[in-house]
Amino acid sequence: MRKIQTQGVHHITLNGADRQTSIDFWEGVLGMPFVFDQPNLDNPKEGHLYFDPGDGRLITIFTNEERKPDPTPPPEAIGSLHHLALNVSQATFWQVAARLDARGVKHSGPVDRGFMDSIYFRDPLGLRLELASYRFEPPEGCRHADVMIEAHRIRVERGDHHIDREHLADAIELLVERRQSSLSDDRSPRKAY
Repeated sequence: MRKIQTQGVHHITLNGADRQTSIDFWEGVLGMPFVFDQPNLDNPKEGHLYFDPGDGRLITIFTNEERKPDPTPPPEAIGSLHHLALNVSQATFWQVAARLDARGVKHSGPVDRGFMDSIYFRDPLGLRLELASYRFEPPEGCRHADVMIEAHRIRVERGDHHIDREHLADAIELLVERRQSSLSDDRSPRKAY
């Protein structure tokens, strides 16, 4: 038996209401360019709208003009989607609350997650969304996941409750030491002052 190896999220498809509600929210609120529009090939009564969330992947929405927006949150059942998290820069993150407030959208306010900042709110159809912003940049040649796994190992080794900034900084230092060569025989910290 062998694994089926994934290489990232290809796209996420959501059931929407009418076409304009999807365009107004995904492009008009979240700034995702509306890049592709065609019928739902599995259901001729529906449209299939495609939006670029900023990383070249796709978020797609099945629309139907007979469906009206309903802000009632979907049930949180086993196997259901709890929330969809989207990446934003730190510069954007600290503008989110004010920009949601300007639209009268209820939200959580900034939430400290140790390794990232988050803010939660619901879309016009009740879907819980998270706008998340990492508090770090990975070293050259590394991904955020590389830093996270090293920070996790450091946290567990130290017996700490959750990943925080110190674990991230130490993980980044470790990754740089492992991946980048130096002419120095001793790369230990020094008091240079």
